[in-house]
Amino acid sequence: MPEAGRSVRLELLGRLRAWRDDAEVKLGPPKQRAVLGFLAGRVNEAAGIDEIIDAVWGDAVPATAANGVHTYIAGLRKALEPRRGRRDTGEVLVSTGGGYALRVPPENVDVERFLEHLSAARRSSADGEITEALHAFDLALRLWRGEAYANVPGPFADTERAHLGELRTAAIEDWAALMLDAGRHTELATVLSDTIVKHPLRERLRWLLMLALYRCGRQARALAVYRETRHLLIKELGIEPGPELQKLHEQILGGSPELAVPAGAGRGTPAASQAEGHSGGPASVRPAQLPPRVRGFVGRHEELDRLRTIITDGLAQTQGKPTLVVIDGVAGSGKTTLALTAAHQFIDRFPDGQLFINFGCFGTRREPMDASEALASSLQSLGVDRRQLPRDLEGRAALYRSLLYDRRLLIVLDDAASPDQIRPLIPGGPACVLVTSRRRLSGFVARDGAHRIDLAPLTLTESVTLLSYLLGAERVAAQREDTVRIAEMCGHLPLALRLAAEQLIDPEMPFSELVERYTPRHRRLDRLAADGDPETTLREVFSCSYQALDPEPARMFRLLGDYGTPSFCVAEAAALAGISWSRARQILEVLVDNHLLEEDGKDTYRFHILLATYAAECSWQEPEASRKDAARRVLHYQRTVNGFHGGVDELRISSVHFSARL
Repeated sequence: MPEAGRSVRLELLGRLRAWRDDAEVKLGPPKQRAVLGFLAGRVNEAAGIDEIIDAVWGDAVPATAANGVHTYIAGLRKALEPRRGRRDTGEVLVSTGGGYALRVPPENVDVERFLEHLSAARRSSADGEITEALHAFDLALRLWRGEAYANVPGPFADTERAHLGELRTAAIEDWAALMLDAGRHTELATVLSDTIVKHPLRERLRWLLMLALYRCGRQARALAVYRETRHLLIKELGIEPGPELQKLHEQILGGSPELAVPAGAGRGTPAASQAEGHSGGPASVRPAQLPPRVRGFVGRHEELDRLRTIITDGLAQTQGKPTLVVIDGVAGSGKTTLALTAAHQFIDRFPDGQLFINFGCFGTRREPMDASEALASSLQSLGVDRRQLPRDLEGRAALYRSLLYDRRLLIVLDDAASPDQIRPLIPGGPACVLVTSRRRLSGFVARDGAHRIDLAPLTLTESVTLLSYLLGAERVAAQREDTVRIAEMCGHLPLALRLAAEQLIDPEMPFSELVERYTPRHRRLDRLAADGDPETTLREVFSCSYQALDPEPARMFRLLGDYGTPSFCVAEAAALAGISWSRARQILEVLVDNHLLEEDGKDTYRFHILLATYAAECSWQEPEASRKDAARRVLHYQRTVNGFHGGVDELRISSVHFSARL
């Protein structure tokens, strides 16, 4: 760690403040603080310019955002490294391949110390060391000076504020449970009364306060807290108190001996076990895992309206069943963006938090996550110590459902591949589960009653609107014809349009130049790429869908790519593959289910314009002899049905000319 970094200290648990050599430094305007807050929130990790822009501006990104980031970094360097020369490399704020990183020891950031003390407190608590656990909780909670990121704007600060605030409240609840175990209910009652004012809907806080009041001999006040809680929950959320709170109310009315101060106060006493048995313990943690919304979201009005209706109807039902939605579509169509947009719109309707799991089934950077791994991650997010995780899938699923019983959570399961992967993560209570996939997951819809939203490419109007947002309305309006051509060449896929906009970032570059670059179809996928980022490169994104196919559908995909026509019938596909009509139909439906083909009428199918190009590339993986045999078979079919009388070479020339009209 550079010496300059060791002299810098930051506080995020309150107003953002920074010190250099024990002297507080001025951090400049709000957005400059937002840049520092984002980098401090991921200290010693590199962040790209686009990530910083999203963290600071969210959806409202000005054309000058990138320049603004560089300006703010320069201002922060001047504040944090005043002795650095203009041409010297930064040691605290360092440049890292298209982005920046904040290099300071983690212990110099109060959030990192808070998390370390919190972890130590929970380890001591699990080991039955109440005194040590209470001391660690005290060290953790003493670091707070107010609301986290209090003077920092932007979506990242908003998310961190909610996340850290949840961790703080959960820590207070765990601390309070230990205080009850230690027999320190008198001093606890006052603290909890003040905390509940800030978190009036936290049932576990009220459970702990009621028990503390009861042990102080204030039975009437404990019962009054229950009445206030019930009135508030019905008024604000339209629900009754949870079963644990109701049980405690009945025990207080009956003067149950189970509520007495534990003899030899220590871990494992009735108070501790009851406090964890409430929606407290692990289940009391309120996760806030939703990634920020993607900037520049446009269109999708029909799909958003349908999602709103589904979620609203689910919230209104009284049976307490989860609301299940599958959003599927071709790679690059914006499935995750739609899911997150809808999730953020309803975030306040799910007071128990949000879980986000990226299965990565069609990603390029890591092995896909299975259901057992996803459950382990979710359970730890809900406060379960990893040492206490069940080892088998069934045990993890049972614990997960027990913790989420009767809790209103919003769960986003991103990039899933199969119903079996999803089902263990469906809770039994009134949650909402949004699933995104490149597959239709028809079994999940049919068996589990999930709603399905098929996401098509954008309309022309939506494509132009997105390009206008990314490139500026005046610039797009002045080059309308070329804008339309670019949108068509991108097949109206949001990912392709964003890649195209990135290549037009130079305001002096005419759109016609990009049209010229994209005109050779066989080179278009080369152009629709982002250097060093396979997740946003069209060829790699399509490849993940293709590589997931079984051998027979993959062969059909290659042969259709070699055939080269934009639209074809089942009989042509059967002739190409040398199989029966019914088998060809089944395989084509598999490709449709994987969004590698589109239905184009009765017994007719077609490629998306960019997938047609990718399929043609894949066709060269098919042995030459196999491609020639397929050509002869389809030539025979054409001669028989259409009276085509050319040779194999003529057939190929005809197909190429036909596909060129795309």
